[in-house]
Amino acid sequence: MATLNKRATVYFDPEIHRALKIKAATTSQSISEIIDAVIRLELHEDEEDLRTFEERKNEPSMSYEDVLKDLKRNGKI
Repeated sequence: MATLNKRATVYFDPEIHRALKIKAATTSQSISEIIDAVIRLELHEDEEDLRTFEERKNEPSMSYEDVLKDLKRNGKI
């Protein structure tokens, strides 16, 4: 795990905070380590999404209305 050396104040719902404290205790991690890991995962997923959007940017697109018309035309709705 990377060294955590930046500080931020984060506010949680009391029940979420309680769950985090229990998870930290049962996994031998700090709340900061748990949150850091989750944020890293979220950022990684964002990066994957952006890469996918970039890869697909030249694909043709259809409006929602056209999708509905196509479904109706094909007897799907």
